[in-house]
Amino acid sequence: MRQTLAVISLNLKSIPRRLGMSTATIGAVALVVAVLLGFQAIGNGFRATAERSGAEDIAIMLREGSQAELNSGLSRDQARLIEVADGVARDETDNGIISAELYVIVDGVLRGAQTEANLGLRGLEANGPGMRQGFRLVEGRMFSPGAAELIVGEGVQREFLGFELGQEIRLGTNNWTVVGIFSTGGTVFDSEVWSDLGVLQNLYQRGSSVQSVRARLTSPDGLERLQAYVENEPRLNLDVQTEAEFFAGQSSGTAGVISSLGWPLSIVMAIGALAGAWNTLYSSVDARAREIATLRAIGFSGFSAFIGTMAEAVMLSAIGGAVGTGIAVLFFNGLSFQGLGDSFTQVVFDLSVTWDSIETGITLAIMVGVFGGIFPAIRAARMPILAVHRG
Repeated sequence: MRQTLAVISLNLKSIPRRLGMSTATIGAVALVVAVLLGFQAIGNGFRATAERSGAEDIAIMLREGSQAELNSGLSRDQARLIEVADGVARDETDNGIISAELYVIVDGVLRGAQTEANLGLRGLEANGPGMRQGFRLVEGRMFSPGAAELIVGEGVQREFLGFELGQEIRLGTNNWTVVGIFSTGGTVFDSEVWSDLGVLQNLYQRGSSVQSVRARLTSPDGLERLQAYVENEPRLNLDVQTEAEFFAGQSSGTAGVISSLGWPLSIVMAIGALAGAWNTLYSSVDARAREIATLRAIGFSGFSAFIGTMAEAVMLSAIGGAVGTGIAVLFFNGLSFQGLGDSFTQVVFDLSVTWDSIETGITLAIMVGVFGGIFPAIRAARMPILAVHRG
């Protein structure tokens, strides 16, 4: 053990003599970790935003078999059947607290890229805004029933042009006036634009049809009662789930794809970092050939030389992992980003570098060090004693 610790100390103290190559290795590993954490931050941010959007006491109903609102379609009569369903909470006038909603895609212009991107325009009933947890008007007022007026999510106002309060904007073939800015606390709804349901139905010639119905549940068992009601009502062919379940399903696929995109690129870059580590450590072993041979001649074991070289490799990679993590946290964490959601509309969210991602990045960095150091370490362990006579 004393021999091994002595060799480790000698190896680490000699790193400044190879500062250029050591720095290159650290930089390569840091870049690998930063790229991986960057992709995972996108996936984590999207997942967190989607999961925050769902409430356990709100049920969402789509046509049976529909995976998203765009694929769904319900009649007004079906919405009225839901209003009197068992398990649906009622207001002071004994009316069911529901919101029948229509969702269409419109084009907006991104501030940074100055290019068009899809936006979600949602028509909802009077109960609709209050059924979003955390909803509040930040500026202005609610849209008036029957008027071509909009309230705009904070994410839309931040990332898209033309949605300032009081401004008139053309979406599709219609002109709208922005009368309010709202926030739902960083959920996917902040990436939407809302209007009166009846106005949207008329302007988009949808008659009285809607695509989804939200309902406030009476109690934790309200969902089961509502599902039983729907199953026993032949006029309703609907999938019923809580908002939390709906958004968890919506986020899992998209967030998983985003996060996994970082792995192929990171693996390719990790191979490059491995090559850099090999070069650095082989150079280290060659430069210290006489030193290693001398240690072997005075009784140090090959195992000590092996562990000393491995320690140097892991140390360089760990430093690179720490640097890459610092870059990711400094430049990615909390950064506002927009990407396509499951309805092919832009979702604005903040990137999130989590502890799980950091652990993954550091693990990858150490693996680069281990695999990058093993062959140079074997060479050091097999260094012939006669190498002490090299000039």
